[in-house]
Formats: sequence, structure tokens, C-alpha cells
Amino acid sequence: MSKQLVELTELEYIRPQISFFEQNERLIGIKGSRGVGKTTLLLQFAKTKLKNRNYVYLSLDNTYFTENKLVDFVDDFVKNGGEYLLLDEVHHYTNWSIELKNIYDNYKGLTVLYTGSSLLHLTKGRADLSRRTVMDTLLGFSFREYVNITEGFDFEALSLVDIVGNHVEIATKLFARIKPIVKYKEYLKYGYYPFFLHNKESYPFKLAEITNQILEADLPQFAKINYSNVKKLKQVLYAISESVPFKPNITKLSAQIAISKNTLMDYMHYLKEALLIDFLYSEKSGFSKISKPEKIYLYHPNLMFSITNNNTNIGNMRESFFLNQVSANNVVNYTKKGDFIVNNKYIFEVGGKNKKYNQIANIENSYLVLDDIEIGFRNQIPLWLMGFLY
Repeated sequence: MSKQLVELTELEYIRPQISFFEQNERLIGIKGSRGVGKTTLLLQFAKTKLKNRNYVYLSLDNTYFTENKLVDFVDDFVKNGGEYLLLDEVHHYTNWSIELKNIYDNYKGLTVLYTGSSLLHLTKGRADLSRRTVMDTLLGFSFREYVNITEGFDFEALSLVDIVGNHVEIATKLFARIKPIVKYKEYLKYGYYPFFLHNKESYPFKLAEITNQILEADLPQFAKINYSNVKKLKQVLYAISESVPFKPNITKLSAQIAISKNTLMDYMHYLKEALLIDFLYSEKSGFSKISKPEKIYLYHPNLMFSITNNNTNIGNMRESFFLNQVSANNVVNYTKKGDFIVNNKYIFEVGGKNKKYNQIANIENSYLVLDDIEIGFRNQIPLWLMGFLY
């Protein structure tokens, strides 16, 4: 069954993150949201890199492991020449991190690659594995990747320095080959998670199902949240989505949904860890759990459309797109002088095509990032171009 799955895996598009599995390490993990493409990446690695190696792919949500121990399977596998163990959905297996620790310590010639969708459990498990593992987070498709996949191009990622210094030239060249506004609007609705490739019409329903799995299965199991509070968290997600970028008043919000302030902040951090929301902090406040975020966004605009059924705030959506795309490879913070300060240097104000400079006038390294424009001018940069940063 393992070999059949590998052989049936398509290689039409392989994400560059596959190189993370090629490190000279014996225990390598990739975490990410459900549906983000971890299983495909693992199988593609087996198909392209392990052709002449002795490997096995296992999904730990298989009923076989309800009655059998992973360490027993591994012992037999290694005795028969096993070299690579590829484990999918490890969070479904009780005490997965402890058994991986034992496997790492006892089988020096075995390389273990593992993935999991419950980011809460994997983050906790990483502590159990101490210094033995390296772990990365697989993000959804960037706007650039979405364009490449749907249009058959091979555009390379840009740096922020490239964009702020040469955005007119870059956008002009891209505009000659694509319709960026059309593609951007598609991407906002269904371009982040790879399962849009199978059925665009069912995409928002599948995304809603994934969100419910996180809220109704992962959170209760990890944080002991009862169902009545899960329902309240759904209300919080809806409120974040439809708000003009959500500035949290924890006291007011906790009173509205009848949850204590400390408990609410714990829940919000769980939602962030699960990649359902993202926090925007002041550059002075740091990123600790006790720091109050200045703004809270849904993690990606696709979630907005899924949760509110098109009843999204346009300003919120623009800023959510900017934060999601830019923060993949840059440090993004809140600033009073504009909407965002990036890498403690560049000030960005995000808005529609008629947005004026008033708020950031006479500030060095300041830029307007504008929706609904194809090519910018001077310090006016098209919003869609920020989707080419990873």
C-alpha cells in the first residue's frame, strides 16, 4: 500500500519546501494546517529521492496502530534493512513524541520524516523531542505559487528590497503575461490551500470543515475546551472577519462571550498556534504570550470568505493578505505611523486605489500599497505584488 501511494503521487508541481526533508538530520518534521499539502510533499520526496532506498510510508491515523505499537513495527522494519521511515499525521498516535524520541535514540541508522496537522500537539511534542528534531511549518500557496500553478508559469520569488526598489519594472513585466487583478481576486477566495485544484466550488465548504475540525477536535483535546466555549470561539472568528481590522478589547470581548480575560487570551493563542488567526504586535511589545496584540486578523483571506460567506470587510481583507504574504519571510509589526512596519525599516499603508499619502507623508521609506491597481508609480505599490515574496 505504501509503494502504491507513492507511485500514484503526481509530480506536476513540487513545492521548494521539499528541500527541508533533504537535511543531514535523522528526525525531521513538517507541521501545517490540514489540507496544506504535507502528505503530498512527503510522498513526492519518497518518489523523487528514495527510489533506491528501503523506506516505508505510514499514516498513523490507520486503525492498525490502535492495537499495535509503532516501536514494534520500527524494530522489525530496521531488522529487515529499513532506512527511511515516513510518518504522516503523527498527532493521531498516543505518545507519538515519546516513541519518536526512543526510536531516534535506539536506531542510529534510521532517518525519520514526519508530518502532522494538529499544530498544537506538534508544538508540544517538539518540547518532548528536545534537541533531536528539526521542524518547519508548511505554509499554504503564496499568490505567486497560485499564479504559477494555474497559469503554467515559473515566476521566481522576490525579495522585499526588489519590490520597493523596482516594483514598476517588475509589475510591468508581470502584467504583460498575466491579469494580476483577476488572479488576485481568485486567490483571495480559493488559492491558499492546494485542495482548490480538485474542486473550486466545494472549496469554501471543505475549508469550513477543516476549521470545524480544529475547533471541535483539536482544541478540546489539547486545551480541554468544552463545546459551549467552542461555539463562542466561532463567534470570535466571525467578529474578527467582519471587523474593520480587529483591535482587541479583551475586557469587553470577554464580557460579551462570558469567558474570563485570562482564559480568552489563552484561547486566542491556541487559535494563533492553529493558524486560524494572526496577531500584529507593536515593535516595542515583543511576541510573548503576555503581550497584548495591537490587531488580530484571520490567518488568510480564504478563511474570511469561508466563515462569513462573502460578508467580509474589504480593509480587513487587504491587510490580512499583506500580513500573510509579507510575514512569511519578513518581520511585520504594528506602527502608529501607518498600517505596518516591516523589518523595522519600511512603513506601509494599505488601502484602495484612491488612498492618499496623508498618514505617512514625509516619513522615510514609506509606501502606499494599493488594491485594484495593476502597476504602481513611485511610492505606490500594487497590493497583489506583495504575494510574490515567497
